[in-house]
Amino acid sequence: MVPLIEAVDGSKHFAGGMRRESVLALAGLSLAIDAEKPSIIAVVGESGSGKTTLARLLLGLAEPSGGEIRYRGANLRALDRDGRRAFRHDVQAVFQDPYGVYNPFYRVDHVLTTPLRRFRLAGSHAEAQEAISEALRAVGLQPEEILGRFPHQLSGGQRQRVMVARALLLKPKLIVADEPVSMVDASLRATILGSLRKLADSTASLFSTSPMTSPPPTRSATRFSFSTGRTSSKRAP
Repeated sequence: MVPLIEAVDGSKHFAGGMRRESVLALAGLSLAIDAEKPSIIAVVGESGSGKTTLARLLLGLAEPSGGEIRYRGANLRALDRDGRRAFRHDVQAVFQDPYGVYNPFYRVDHVLTTPLRRFRLAGSHAEAQEAISEALRAVGLQPEEILGRFPHQLSGGQRQRVMVARALLLKPKLIVADEPVSMVDASLRATILGSLRKLADSTASLFSTSPMTSPPPTRSATRFSFSTGRTSSKRAP
């Protein structure tokens, strides 16, 4: 069976500048994520170990220096328009910064209604509002307390949970969560991790974290330990 997402000997170097040597961010990593058997993959490593680089490669936000990232067997960089659209639907992200992903000039409703409209997931305004309300409640938020407000009017934990709700709206095959709780209060981390844990039966997830920040969303996760761009160990559940 062809994996949903596959990294084949993926590597990434960044130019050093000023005639300095390039910086190794990721070296020779191979992994496969199967959508038919959802699982949680935890990528654990210190700051600078390559966790975010891996997430960006899998999301198509960065191009590998070597190797390939494949979506349903096809090179991610060679997908046609329909393929890219399908990829954007199937693979969703929850980024580290719960504020940087928002446009401060738009109300938070914008990040929720836009994917519904672009992927034509709601037949009417009422249907869209019901789907949004359901997603917000799934992450512990009350729609009447969130909708209609601007990003700066929400707490960091609320902003991050809205982004988890956004991912839920699309019913993706994979969620790539890049240190999703590192910038929120410790008291809110369990709530956000619990929201991600609820997806385990239907959605695969890749969750990156620092060993000092928080545990993966479940103890049954397959864990990769990263050290300076290299996989130093792997532990199955």
